[in-house]
Amino acid sequence: MDGIDIPDLGAVSGPLQTWVLPALLGLGLASATGLRTFLPLLMLALVARFELFGVTLNDQMAWLADWPAIAALGTAAVIEFAGDKIPVVDHGLSVVGAFTRPVAGAVAAGSVFAGLDPTTAAVAGVIVGAPTAFAFNAAQGGTRLASTATTGGLGNPVLSLVEDVLSFLTVMLAFLAPVLVPVLMVVLAVLVFRLARRMRERLYRRAVTGSARRSP
Repeated sequence: MDGIDIPDLGAVSGPLQTWVLPALLGLGLASATGLRTFLPLLMLALVARFELFGVTLNDQMAWLADWPAIAALGTAAVIEFAGDKIPVVDHGLSVVGAFTRPVAGAVAAGSVFAGLDPTTAAVAGVIVGAPTAFAFNAAQGGTRLASTATTGGLGNPVLSLVEDVLSFLTVMLAFLAPVLVPVLMVVLAVLVFRLARRMRERLYRRAVTGSARRSP
């Protein structure tokens, strides 16, 4: 019976370890940074620090696993978590996040291309991470606007907590099973789309009802 050629396996595992798995992990991290700027970076730094899940950082980004960086990310993550539950402050964070989250997504994605030279890893991070984080942040922004319009902002803290959980779970799935990241991204996109559509429909019904009441 014909067996599997071991050299062929090596040829396949090279691109898999160098490009495919880091790209999938980067997609997961970038998706999570689209919802939270600092939590995914903090989780990545801790995982790299304690050498969990086989995650290795690119040499240029090794500083991310140093304790000063971890402390700074932890502080920023706590501030972001608390601030996003406060009306008005959450909108300010959303505006700033439109710029910071694509950058965070690029940093997170580029960091996990450990088998590439720093320049190539940085370019790969920008290609994989920035547009992914931007897309998820834009979807989050649309959902927040709809929530503000339909609940007067009262539903935003609950929505923020849901985003915290989704960001955390997305990063964990990326660490544990990066091959499932594309499936998760599709599921998240569908959930966000349905939530935004439901809120728009509620806003439309409210507008129609208000117009009917004002009419003689």
